This record gives sequence, C-alpha cells and structure tokens, in this order.
Amino acid sequence: MTVESIQHQSVVDLLEARLREDILRGRHTPGTLLPPERELAAGYGVTRTTLKHALSRLEQAGMVSTRHGIGTRVRDFLRVGGADLLPMLASQDSGWLVEIFEVRRHIGSLIARRAATRRTARQSRRLAELLEAVAAAPDADAAQLADVEVHRELARATGNRVYLLLTNTLFNAYMPVRRALCAPFEDPAKAAARLDPVVRAVIDRRPQDAERAAERYLRETEKLMLGALDKANQAHAIR
Repeated sequence: MTVESIQHQSVVDLLEARLREDILRGRHTPGTLLPPERELAAGYGVTRTTLKHALSRLEQAGMVSTRHGIGTRVRDFLRVGGADLLPMLASQDSGWLVEIFEVRRHIGSLIARRAATRRTARQSRRLAELLEAVAAAPDADAAQLADVEVHRELARATGNRVYLLLTNTLFNAYMPVRRALCAPFEDPAKAAARLDPVVRAVIDRRPQDAERAAERYLRETEKLMLGALDKANQAHAIR
C-alpha cells in the first residue's frame, strides 16, 4: 500500500505563503516598500527572525528585493520575473493553469512535429517503451508520471535542448497540484491509447500527423484536467 507522507509546515512556510498570497492579491503592490520589519512582523504575529527567513525565500523567488538601509520592495514579477515563478503562481491561482495549459498545447504540438522529423532509432524505441509504461502503470499517479516521461523524450527527440527545458518548466508549473489533475490517467490503458497516435506518428516520421495528434491529445487532457479541478474547487467551496 502506498501512503502519501504528511507534509510538515513550519511557521516560516506559512508566513511565506501568506506574504506571497498578499502580494499576488495586491495587498502589497509592485514597486512599494513593505512596512518596517518590526511593524510587519507584529502585523503577521511572528518574530522578526521568522519574517527575515520568509522574506529571504521570497527574494530568492523574485517576489521582493531587500536593500540595507532602504527596506524591502515588492517587485513587479510580471516584468522582471521568470518561468521559475510559475509553480508558485499556479498553486496560488488556477487562472494561471489555464494559461500554462495554453502554452503547453502550442509548445507540445511543435515539439511533436520536430520530434517526428529528427528522432533517432534509439529514441523511437524509448518512446515505445515509455508508452507501454503508461499503459502498465498501477494507478493514476504512476500513469501521470509515466506520461510526463513520454513528453520529455519527445522533447529530447527534437535535438534541441531548449525544448526539453521548456517542457520541464511547464511540467514543474503544475506538478505541485498534479494530484488534482489526474483525471486523464485514472484508467492507464485509456491514457496510453489516447497518447498512442502522437507516439506512432513520431516513430513513423509523419510530422503533420504528429502535430495534429499532439494538439488533440493536449486539448483533450487539458479539458479533463481543468474539469476535474473545477469540480474539486466547487466541492471545497461547498464545505
């Protein structure tokens, strides 16, 4: 039996999440200075040491910048931020997931087309093996992770490492909430059958078919994932 471990959240974890939420919701607007540390710590009911640790994390994430003698300023993350912010944004606001999936669809279709043109014989064999792993997965979670590896291999097959990094970025963006997005993988055999036309078109070197198959696959899985997420959000709201 697989048991999911219980995550322990420290006060710093909770404060970081609260500050992040307040920034994203506009309580602390981009370009403005946060209140002095003593005042801010008192407002959140934490020590200044805890506050410093939380602010340090947010600075590493590109949400704020701190200058000695001036204070901590909220950064305009949409102007200066990078893709590393996506996991945090997606976990905070499902609206970001919709936009992430749109990019996933466009990039994924292009990757499939390029992969069909450039894949090697070894990569074809690997894609077939990974597709079988999706079908043989013991549960939805394992099938979802196996599906991720298929798409990573498709990106490798393009021969362009930037496509692989983009693929990793998009997956990392929604992996923190992936358990709410497992609807397409509840039946691993059906999940593999849904993905099969993409893999076969790449193996057979049919670029246009691969692109169309990827577009269909990504649209269908996106619909299933977001539909399941909507239901989960509605159920949570009712509670």
